[in-house]
Amino acid sequence: MDFNVRKLATDAGIFFSRAVQFTEEKLGQAEKTELDTHFENLLSRADCTKNWTEKIYRQTEVLLQPNPGARIEEFLYEKLDRKVPPRPTNGEILGQFMLEAAKEFGPGTPYGSTLIKVGDCQRRLGGAEREFLQTSSISFLTPLHNFLEGDWRTISRERRLLENRRLDLDACKARLKKAKAAETKAAAVPDFQETRPRNYVLSASASATQSVIHYSDMLLSNRSVFLRSVRDVILPMIKISMWKLISITE
Repeated sequence: MDFNVRKLATDAGIFFSRAVQFTEEKLGQAEKTELDTHFENLLSRADCTKNWTEKIYRQTEVLLQPNPGARIEEFLYEKLDRKVPPRPTNGEILGQFMLEAAKEFGPGTPYGSTLIKVGDCQRRLGGAEREFLQTSSISFLTPLHNFLEGDWRTISRERRLLENRRLDLDACKARLKKAKAAETKAAAVPDFQETRPRNYVLSASASATQSVIHYSDMLLSNRSVFLRSVRDVILPMIKISMWKLISITE
């Protein structure tokens, strides 16, 4: 039960990912992997072949069996995998009526003898029509039906599989692109933050240097005071500034 639930959740996630990718492609917000030009031409030819084959198949059925009720009956027998019962043609029925009428009138009468000749010819015409219908169904309709129900179903299934794989590929490409952009952004943020204290130390060192220069100018008038200041104040401040600069460069 857990396996089925896990598989269902996985399939739902894949379906959602494909739906999002398909929607973004239609809205122009995602890149789409284009198929090979030769392959696209083959798909177009397959669609054209399917459409015209289906039209020819349907119209041939109407030509061979104009009665829509009989066509529905044959369709039901086909779906139930049962053999269609033999049905006499209209020519055979007409010929049978003429022969039965000739028996009533008598074969020795002019009308009866004429009905026998015409009825026999009509019955043979009906038999030829039935053979033509059977031959047309086997030699012409059956290959068309096999293409529509066999080959075309296989082509459609493989096309859906290819489209699903393409959507999965493009969805993975989109996620990879977003992940790389996020990594680049995350890598750039720490560098920017590290430059802030460094700039602060540099500005503090510059301020200290300016203070030393200003203080030195004030003490130039008194040599002894200046020397003591250099020993007690200025030299320690210079050492501190140099230490800060050395630590920054390291």
